[in-house]
Amino acid sequence: MSDQLQEEKFERFGRVEQVENLTTTDPNGAVKVRVAKEGIASLDPISVPDLVNRTVRDYPDLPAMVYKNAQKIWTTVTYREYRDRVHKMAKVFIKLGLEPHHTVSVLAFNSPEWFVSELAAIHAGGIITGVYTTNSAESVKHVLESSRTNIVVVDDAKQMEKIYSIKSQLPHLKAVIQTTAPYAPYVKREDGYYRWSELEEMNTDDVEEEFKTRLANIVINKCCCLVYTSGTVGNPKGVMMSHDSLTWDSYSIGKRLDQIQYGKEVLVSFLPLSHIAAQMVDIFLSLQFACTVYFADKDAMKGTLINTLQEAKPTRMLGVPRVYEKIQEKMLAIGAQSGTAKKMISSWAKSVTLQHHLNAMEGKPTNSWQYRFVRNFLLSKVKDALGLSRCMTMVTAAAPMDPETKKYFMSLDMPIMEAFGMSETCGAHSLTTADSYNFATIGKSLGGCETKIDKPDERGHGEICMRGRHILMGYVGDEIKTKEAIDEEGWLHSGDVGYIDDQDFIYITGRIKELIITAGGENIPPVHVENLVKNELMQVSNAFLVGDKRKFLTMLITLKTQMNLDSGEPKDELTPETISWLKGFGVEYTKLSQIIAAGPCPKVSTSYCSKCRPKSV
Repeated sequence: MSDQLQEEKFERFGRVEQVENLTTTDPNGAVKVRVAKEGIASLDPISVPDLVNRTVRDYPDLPAMVYKNAQKIWTTVTYREYRDRVHKMAKVFIKLGLEPHHTVSVLAFNSPEWFVSELAAIHAGGIITGVYTTNSAESVKHVLESSRTNIVVVDDAKQMEKIYSIKSQLPHLKAVIQTTAPYAPYVKREDGYYRWSELEEMNTDDVEEEFKTRLANIVINKCCCLVYTSGTVGNPKGVMMSHDSLTWDSYSIGKRLDQIQYGKEVLVSFLPLSHIAAQMVDIFLSLQFACTVYFADKDAMKGTLINTLQEAKPTRMLGVPRVYEKIQEKMLAIGAQSGTAKKMISSWAKSVTLQHHLNAMEGKPTNSWQYRFVRNFLLSKVKDALGLSRCMTMVTAAAPMDPETKKYFMSLDMPIMEAFGMSETCGAHSLTTADSYNFATIGKSLGGCETKIDKPDERGHGEICMRGRHILMGYVGDEIKTKEAIDEEGWLHSGDVGYIDDQDFIYITGRIKELIITAGGENIPPVHVENLVKNELMQVSNAFLVGDKRKFLTMLITLKTQMNLDSGEPKDELTPETISWLKGFGVEYTKLSQIIAAGPCPKVSTSYCSKCRPKSV
């Protein structure tokens, strides 16, 4: 599929089943591969094992995975060793009872075992799905039940306990594997519970032929991956992805990145692999372009990510907005302790750099010599300190990023690109890039991906719809939801309202189901108003506009609190920034419970409203 690797000379597995239907909800069903007549979407479909074999053929001794072992020493796995581990574990999965088109579920933090489990399940003719470690036992049960999970891989005793408590309710479940010590007391002592290390030594000669048969029977346009996505009501839906979805879209994403180089890219894996964006970049994009992936530790989001970045020195980085916000907060806190002269130099340097990029975005002349001086002699030290001196592309995904955070990083000569997509689009559908940057948009469609505005109004605003080889096959076992999402022409209806400008930039202005119609008949897109408030009030974590069929609008807001990084739940303690902001109004609260107990606070509402700029409300 790459320009560099057109001549295929490696063992091929998989075929395309000729069908005309664009959707299916059957894990063993196939869908039509939407191969175009020209362009990137015209490339031949390949299976995941084909992708692995091709990369091993060309880069057998290149480091594929780098992780810290039990002794905290960096350990390297080459691409050849990576494939050997995948083949071994695929045979182990078969021996433990993995049936074709059934699932291996992983409930663990990112690790080499996660990567190997994903590819091993697919090589064995099965399906992979990730489960968030923060999910309750009941939520986990829904995923394992609806995906027909045969095998679960967990990383610690805490996750093992969840599975142990529900295993008797899961008739498809045959084996549970724990990857790291200390082990739950019943592991290896009770039937069906295993240690990963012992399975690596298991004799699998008796399933060798079955493994070869399953590889030979792979169908490229059948499901090999499930990603669970939640709606507004009901249980999460299982998004079905085919081999072609994964291999094609990861290539399309990579080709949009600036000057991506085969065999020379370095990534750091830290975002949950249960999320499609992390899987696409960490596992499949790395396979496409022979990247080296370093693994952060479990405490990455508690502050250790910087340490991994400093050691790995990634060339590309994918994060969610909160990751970048935490880096920004840390940098600002350090800057606040600097002396007056240093603050003035820093402010000047950031101003020069930001203006350089803003001018470039608008096609205006840039202050080139000042920018080059700042970049080479001042900001290079900042990048070194963050471990981002080699990083050519920083991408944010999964949620909208505050424009002020984008501007902050741009002032450090680190523009952050925004990727837009859904689980249903196999990750990214559009992306802003260095040569097509715009704060207000979600970028332009990736190569081979189509976008249209359905039922546009007089301004050209309507529902954003997407089509291409990256679109989901369907929701597993849910025909109704599948038909609601994908129309007969194969367009995925996003539910987002927006428009496309004359330069092909895509803009989101709201959600179809969120449109407020007041008692006076005025149509108000709440997302726009909510975003204005959140941009104006950095201490607000959520804003919710209410007013449908009412004479006036009301907004419910929540203040930012500290987070429990193990469970993902908010704590009672307010963030330092929120506490400082409240003190500005003469309010001495440090906890959310104090605010709730005190009730409405006229000091804050009256004082703040008197300062509001008319354009902000």
